[in-house]
Amino acid sequence: MKLYAPWEKAFNKIATPFEHFLHSQTTTGLVLMGMTIIALLLANSPLAEFYAHIFHTNIDFTVGSWKLSHSLHHWINDGLMAIFFFMIGLEIKREILVGELSNIKVAILPILSAIGGMLVPALIYMSMNYGGDGAGGWGIPMATDIAFAISALILLGNRVSPALVTFLVALAIVDDLGAVIVIALFYTEEIRMSALALAGVFFILMIVLNRFGIHAILPYFILGLFLWFFMLESGVHATIAGVIAAMAIPSKPKRAPVDFTKSTRNLLDEYESYPVATDHTMHERHKAILTNIKDKIDSVSSPAARLEHDLHLPVSLLIIPLFALANAGISIDFSSLGEVISQSVSLGVITGLVAGKVLGIAGVAYLAIKSGIAKLPQGSSMSQIFGVAFLGGIGFTMSIFVADLAFVGDENLIFQAKIGILAASLFSGLFGFFWLRFVAKKEA
Repeated sequence: MKLYAPWEKAFNKIATPFEHFLHSQTTTGLVLMGMTIIALLLANSPLAEFYAHIFHTNIDFTVGSWKLSHSLHHWINDGLMAIFFFMIGLEIKREILVGELSNIKVAILPILSAIGGMLVPALIYMSMNYGGDGAGGWGIPMATDIAFAISALILLGNRVSPALVTFLVALAIVDDLGAVIVIALFYTEEIRMSALALAGVFFILMIVLNRFGIHAILPYFILGLFLWFFMLESGVHATIAGVIAAMAIPSKPKRAPVDFTKSTRNLLDEYESYPVATDHTMHERHKAILTNIKDKIDSVSSPAARLEHDLHLPVSLLIIPLFALANAGISIDFSSLGEVISQSVSLGVITGLVAGKVLGIAGVAYLAIKSGIAKLPQGSSMSQIFGVAFLGGIGFTMSIFVADLAFVGDENLIFQAKIGILAASLFSGLFGFFWLRFVAKKEA
C-alpha cells in the first residue's frame, strides 16, 4: 500500500506514555544544548549589550490603577517556568500513582540514591562556603537536569538496559521533587500570609472541582492562573504554584475503558460501512464518527495524562530553550577564568555536582544493594550505576534556576555559580557518557 507521506510510517507504532516522556526529554536535551551555545555566543559577541537589553525590557499588564510590571527575564523565570514546574508536578504525580515510584520495592533504590545525590553535594558545598558570602548557594549542586541526563543515556542505545534508563528517570523525578521542596522552604525571603491564604483558597477550589468529577481543562486553567498570581504576591516562588496545581488535576478518566472498547468498535463498524471516494476524501458521516471517537478517547484518558502529553512539545521547544537563552548567556573573560573557578562558590558547585553526585548516588546505591535493602536494576551493573551517577552531575536548568534565587541581586556570585554549573555539567556529562560507552558493561 502506498503511503501518502513519509511520517505516516509512524502511524503503526504505538508508544507508551513513558516512551513519549523519554522522547520529549531527549528532544529537550538536544534543543537545550543548542540554545545554550547560542546564549553563550551572544553574550560574548558584539551583540552582548543588545542581548542583555532584551531580557531587561519591562513588560507591563495594567487594569485601571492595578499594574503588574516585570522584566522579560522575570516573566520567563517566574511565569513561563511555572508551566515547566506544572509539567514536573504532573510527572511526579504519574510516577507516584502508576509509574516506577508506585512500587516501593522497585522505587527504593532510586529514592535512596536521589536523596544521597541531594544531601552529599549540599554538604560538600556548605563545607567549602560555610560563613562566606556564598553560603546560601548550598541548593545549587543538589539538582539534576533530567533532560540532559536522559538524553545522554538514550544516545547510548542498547548499551544500557531499559531498567537502567527507568532507574535514572525515577531518580531524576525524586530529585525534581526535592528541588521543589528546597525552593519552597529555603529560598523564600518574605511570606505575605494574606496572599498565601488566597492562593490556598484557589487550590482548594481546584480540589473541589476534582472531587466533583469536573474533567474540563478550562476551569482548572482559570483557577490555576489565580493560584499562580497570589503565589507570586505571597513571596513564595511563583513556580511552586505549577507543582501545587498539578496535584489538583484529575488523574482518573471520565469513563471506564470497558465502555470505550464496545462503543468504539460499533463506531468503527459504522465507519467502514460508508464507501470511501476514489480521491480518498471522507464522507461527512466519516468525519462525524471520527469526532465521536476522539471525544471517547478523551473521556478514557485523564486530564492529567492529556495535559502532560500536550505540554511536552511547548515546554521542550519553547519554554526551556527560552529559559536557557535568558539565563545561560554569561560573558566569559578567559584570561580570568582560572581565577573565577578557584572561587569558593564555583569550586563548591563543581565539587558538589561532580564528586558529590557520584558519592551520593553511587555510594548510597552500593550500600543499599550490599545491605539487601534494594537490588540492582535488571541487566545493569554497579559500574553502570557509577556512570549514571556522573550523569546526575549535570545540573544545568534547575541549578541555574536555584542560583538566581540564592544570590538575588549579586551578579558576581551568580556569575561564579553559573561558571561552576557549566564546567561541572560539561565534565559530568562527557565523563558519564564515555564511561558508559567504553568502560561499563551490561550484565548478561
